[in-house]
Amino acid sequence: MTSERGTNNDGLVGVGQGDLSPLIAAAHELKSPLSLIRQLTLGIEGEVGTAERQHLIERIRLTSERALRLTGDLTKAARLDDALFELEPINPRQLCDDIARELEPLFAAHGRTLRVASRHHPLLLVANRDLLRRIVLNFSDNALHYSETGSAVELQIKALQKGRIIRVGVRDYGPALSSDMWRTLQTKLGVAPQTVHARPQSSGLGLYIAGLFADAMDGRIGATRHRDGATFYVDLQASRQLSLL
Repeated sequence: MTSERGTNNDGLVGVGQGDLSPLIAAAHELKSPLSLIRQLTLGIEGEVGTAERQHLIERIRLTSERALRLTGDLTKAARLDDALFELEPINPRQLCDDIARELEPLFAAHGRTLRVASRHHPLLLVANRDLLRRIVLNFSDNALHYSETGSAVELQIKALQKGRIIRVGVRDYGPALSSDMWRTLQTKLGVAPQTVHARPQSSGLGLYIAGLFADAMDGRIGATRHRDGATFYVDLQASRQLSLL
């Protein structure tokens, strides 16, 4: 299957028409990892032991990879209107396992863990593997910086609507959102960059990009509010081709 997008004036291609909000959001989102890289570099220049130096170098590498993921997402989002995306049956558990292994060093460096919730029955969904991977990585990066130190961020996979919809979510344990903030977030989620005031380092750009990627696969993103954090998720059509597992 192939999904083709038409012209969307709400996308990043609209920047040339006077909409600077995605550019401002991108600058805000990149500021945090770049500032951290500068800080870590200054640490290396000081008088530190070999072990500490290696630790700082590893932190710089991991932070650089996070910044590169964001710039890659921006490039991909800017080209969505001109691209065709092959949709295929995907095992979301395998994809989440791969992401958890990839991000394990980054989470460990921040004193957190990333795990995949277990389930007994395998599920398949229909998606573009690269776009879905970018969405889950995006949600995981967001959860990393807004979960409590020592807590575990969880990748969750659920079947909804009698198995017709598969939900892939990332559950964090971070600052609670007030009712007013939550209503605002729900209204603008995935539509435009939206700052989450309880999470001041976020411009909402990542959620906006995730919404564009989900839309390209005929899916949608959403969020569930908890007393101790939030779950950001993407809903996609289920595949019946269980024989492929």
